[in-house]
Amino acid sequence: MDCLELMSQIEEARQQLHRLQSEYGSLLHPEVIQQSVVLDGLINQYNRAKMKKLIN
Repeated sequence: MDCLELMSQIEEARQQLHRLQSEYGSLLHPEVIQQSVVLDGLINQYNRAKMKKLIN
């Protein structure tokens, strides 16, 4: 997956996290936490892809 696609997915996941937090009113709701984990995973993927580009 390229960096532009990852950036798009990160933005979608960030917006979804914001919607869920607004809906449930808490950062501790299980669905909010799960979406945060998804967002973290995408950010980690993006960072790995950027590092790989720098190394190569």
